[in-house]
Amino acid sequence: MSSTAGAVTGQIARCVQRPAAARLAPIASRTTTATNLVTVHCRPAASGRRTLSSACLLLRTTQSPRLSTTTPTTRTIPTCRAYHSYDHPPPPGPFSETEQAILSAAYKHVPEYGFSEEALALGARDAGYLDISTNLLPEGAFSLIRWHLVTQREALASRVDSNNNSVEALTWERLLGNKDVIRRWQEALAIMAQPSHVPASLKELAMLADEILYLSGDTSVDPSWYTKRASLSAVYASAELFMTNDFSEGFQDTRAFLKRRLNESAEVRGVLRSVGEWVTFTASAGVNVLRSKGVRI
Repeated sequence: MSSTAGAVTGQIARCVQRPAAARLAPIASRTTTATNLVTVHCRPAASGRRTLSSACLLLRTTQSPRLSTTTPTTRTIPTCRAYHSYDHPPPPGPFSETEQAILSAAYKHVPEYGFSEEALALGARDAGYLDISTNLLPEGAFSLIRWHLVTQREALASRVDSNNNSVEALTWERLLGNKDVIRRWQEALAIMAQPSHVPASLKELAMLADEILYLSGDTSVDPSWYTKRASLSAVYASAELFMTNDFSEGFQDTRAFLKRRLNESAEVRGVLRSVGEWVTFTASAGVNVLRSKGVRI
């Protein structure tokens, strides 16, 4: 006990004198917010002197109060959307101001240099940036292709004829947007076919199909919403490929090809609709027969 008293003599010497009422009052446990803090409490003995006893020295390690925490939830805000919405504003564009400046300048060199790193370097130079600024475009030449796809799709609304906004007219107008780079478009298709660029290429194709159907006034909300967009995507992709080998005046062969494919697609959708109606009617009739037999369905 004497060795313990000697170890804490310095602690007791620093105890502050309290009023008599405070000294006689029972000592309540003290709450601290420090971690691993040793708290010393002193209580006077009956003789009035401070003595060291098990009741006088309370060594206690306290932990900081642990606040209840919840795992923060994060919500990803999409930067692009593959459909039109009347309830939400359009998302921001996929390109920053610097990227827009470089890509718009580089696009002018595509007819001569194609969708290439060289065209990007020339565009950066024309826009007042160093050639190394093309490192801001990690997708390389595909960024230039995507610039063409996005700008042509967004410009479609301003080129639509209010008197003729049919799917055929809109699709043809979009195909004409390729005429300035059509001799370089096979190079672009080869780049788009690379595995790392296939998802973005298909997504842009789906957004184009949705844009055309939206501008044409399509308001379907049934499963045909998907079939129309899928079939139009296939028609446009085939017409675009056909156009790369079309040397007719004004690409009239491509336009005739587009018209045939759209008619075929409409016929196929009609057949599928008829088949779907037949399957629905047959399934409904079968369910009614089973119910008449007492089967609970």
